[in-house]
Amino acid sequence: MIPIENSFDITSTERRKILSLALSRGGDFAEIYAEYRLFNFINMEEDIIKETAESVSLGLGIRVISGEKTGYAYTNDLSFENIKKTALTAAAIAHNAGTATIPRFRRTKACGDVYPVRRPARQASLEDKITLVRRAYESCQEFSPRIRKVKVLFQDHVQYVSIAHSEGRTAEDARPQIKLVCTAVAEKDGRREFGFSGGGGRVGMEYFEGVMTPEQIGREAADEAVRLLEAVDSPAGEFPVVLAPGHAGVLVHEAVGHLLEADFNRKRTSIFWDKLGRKIGSPLLTIYDDPTRPSFRGSYAVDDEGTRPTRTLLIDRGVVHSFLQDRLSARIMGRELTGHGRRQDYTCIPLPRMSNTYVDRGRDDPEEILKSVGKGIYAERFEGGQVEDSGKFTFSISAGHLIEGGRLTAPLKQATLIGTNIDILQKIEMVGCDLEFGLQTGTCSKEGQDVPVTDGCPTIKISSMTVGGRR
Repeated sequence: MIPIENSFDITSTERRKILSLALSRGGDFAEIYAEYRLFNFINMEEDIIKETAESVSLGLGIRVISGEKTGYAYTNDLSFENIKKTALTAAAIAHNAGTATIPRFRRTKACGDVYPVRRPARQASLEDKITLVRRAYESCQEFSPRIRKVKVLFQDHVQYVSIAHSEGRTAEDARPQIKLVCTAVAEKDGRREFGFSGGGGRVGMEYFEGVMTPEQIGREAADEAVRLLEAVDSPAGEFPVVLAPGHAGVLVHEAVGHLLEADFNRKRTSIFWDKLGRKIGSPLLTIYDDPTRPSFRGSYAVDDEGTRPTRTLLIDRGVVHSFLQDRLSARIMGRELTGHGRRQDYTCIPLPRMSNTYVDRGRDDPEEILKSVGKGIYAERFEGGQVEDSGKFTFSISAGHLIEGGRLTAPLKQATLIGTNIDILQKIEMVGCDLEFGLQTGTCSKEGQDVPVTDGCPTIKISSMTVGGRR
């Protein structure tokens, strides 16, 4: 691994000068965020490798906080004179002359063993990566004669970050990331359905031999597309809903997780802003966000503000326990940092964001959960949804089944779940002991910034939800 400090030609003395300039207009806090990123991409479709790309980015952002205001400026010209101009631009948010003494820098110790990579993707040849893509493509294509189109994408990057701030702390991180995904289109009698699968995370090339092979990824995408050709329209009405383990965690991510991010709560736009310490859901419900899980796509050893992250308990047996904090929100709300300040890249300010969000395992047997439902909906995967600050949401099920007599029967299509998060959280009746996580391919968007995430859940039974379909 390339030493991070060698990627940025900025000395400790220069850092202090830059931070002092950033606070020269009287700001409360200043920070330097430097980033160096290597990125590779391969796309295969129509039986050929259509595109390969390699890119390098290098840049630096400077943030100044003054009260509740933030000044931010960035540059990809890392000459000392240009960085000083960038610092003064960020400083313009404050309006009083000031002087700042920057303490001697101390390094924040990063979390260990978050990236247990044995064969870094950046050391693998282009030919090796193309071989993975072809293996997934051919496996998907050969699964069934009904497969009409296949697309496989491979991405890998390594991101080096170096952070220094005016309270005298520095932090560094070198973050690997890899992803192989396959999309399949199946056709029967003029009807087309899509299937998707993928894998990756903060891992190396060994992942695709020992954890999830390209052949498995291709088959899973094809299988989903072919199965959906036989899917029936979902019934409409009020039904018990069972969330499948793993992939259904995205509903919790969207309907609950975002509204537990601190900026929405300090601004009082989240339904949870006044619910801290209050019971809002079933006593069976406990939700964590954990950036320190080894190999997971949403993990990191330090956050993008240089804070050592911690597993954060968000909901404890139905009670709102805490919010996901970045530095600005924590200062305003008088709360401890949790290490959830994240940004897309050096051109962006950090925001409080989820990482690996999940419902903790319960005690119920998944088979008993299914047996308890006479007629209902089994939601396996979601293709998208909308959530309002009030907690109202709609989610479309991309893969699911009808539950009849305690058993999974016909595959479903065109099912939509409608509700409000607090109402649904209170209707959780059973939580399985089978915690799983979804595909290590997810990306979360917020205020125009995309960051990698993972979500998960065990099997969960919700006593009643409004299901949109056909009557």
